[in-house]
Amino acid sequence: MYREVAKLIIYGNHEDTILMKMSDIFKKFDRDEETPDKLISDIYEQIKRILEVATDYGFDKNLWHNYLTFYLITNENPFSLTCEKVGANDGSVNEFAKNDFKVFMNLFNYDFRPIEAALGINCFSLISDYKAIVKKELMYNKNVSEKVQALSLKLETAKDENEFFNYVTDFYKAYGVGMFGLNKAFRVIGGDNGVTFTPINNMDKVMLDDLIGYEIQKKKLVENTEAFVQGRKANNALLFGDSGTGKSTSIKAIVNEYYDQGLRMIEIYKHQFKDLSNVIASIKNRNYKFIIYMDDLSFEEFEIEYKFLKAVIEGGVETKPDNILIYATSNRRHLIKETWNDRNDLESNNGLHRSDTIEEKLSLVNRFGCQISYSKPSQKEFFDIVIGLARKNNVKMTDEELMAEANKWELSHGGISGRTAQQFINYCLGGRE
Repeated sequence: MYREVAKLIIYGNHEDTILMKMSDIFKKFDRDEETPDKLISDIYEQIKRILEVATDYGFDKNLWHNYLTFYLITNENPFSLTCEKVGANDGSVNEFAKNDFKVFMNLFNYDFRPIEAALGINCFSLISDYKAIVKKELMYNKNVSEKVQALSLKLETAKDENEFFNYVTDFYKAYGVGMFGLNKAFRVIGGDNGVTFTPINNMDKVMLDDLIGYEIQKKKLVENTEAFVQGRKANNALLFGDSGTGKSTSIKAIVNEYYDQGLRMIEIYKHQFKDLSNVIASIKNRNYKFIIYMDDLSFEEFEIEYKFLKAVIEGGVETKPDNILIYATSNRRHLIKETWNDRNDLESNNGLHRSDTIEEKLSLVNRFGCQISYSKPSQKEFFDIVIGLARKNNVKMTDEELMAEANKWELSHGGISGRTAQQFINYCLGGRE
């Protein structure tokens, strides 16, 4: 194995990966540099890592093939990143890539039987024909799992490195490379060395059709998002209004609807606004469209994080890249709490009139060119939502029964809203046949 891995040009030099660790173990085995017990211990350590990856992503059957495929589609290097943007164009680098893919073909077909016989183990045979325990979708990233296993099956059938090359580069072009290619949504972790991104596994699968009502609001959001993913001019969007009306749900649904067209979402919290510039710098050259998502956005009088946001949206030295938009939800129309002191035009300690201060604060909302109001539904609209959700979920009640029971429910559960309607349906599904 180590002789094959040593031939890697583009996909090598990642010392802490399972592949490199396994290669080092096989080299020591061939050169008789370790005792059998130490070799077995080291092999089991890497097998454990393969099983951990398989558990995280729900891999099944040939875990060795799944791992190698996962390695290929998460390896960000100049070749894979170029393929993500423009596909596999003609160039000398393709020959280096095909060299590496020939290595991976040999690794796909590697015969583990000699080392198993010599050490009296069967772990490679077990992971090559593995039957995973069936897990609920919430326990693993099904979206990644399906893509890896589908590509793995294709790569198993590749006749030569040219066909292998086509399968991998087609995947890069269609889905991208690394975590941005595989996942829909991410959270930000800030640090002294910049920012890192953590995938949000198993994001709510809600689609726009699941949100009953609010057709005008959804249409406006769709038009803005479609312009964005198609490379036309689009605006930052602010969804504001009463709680429980579907603002956050609409944005999650938009990401689900347009994921296959390259749309991704990065969720960021108010205390992380100081990292916004680093976030944008990390994603501006990727071949995706990113929505930076801010949920329940609002600022108290003493908070100044809104200044970071204003600078990023508009007015900073560096223009916001074309592949990034900001979508925010808020219960406040103007985002920032207004006080009577703000209305008083007396001069403040720093020499500024308070009317100037409030104007600066309230100008933030003007940075959102697409503003969509989500108001509390009327009684009739509430009943329409309840009935629509009930029919989608096969609740066996008449419309009259639903309205009567929903009316009782909302009186003791926070009033009429889409959220209250969904909670009522959950109650019906949980307590009724």
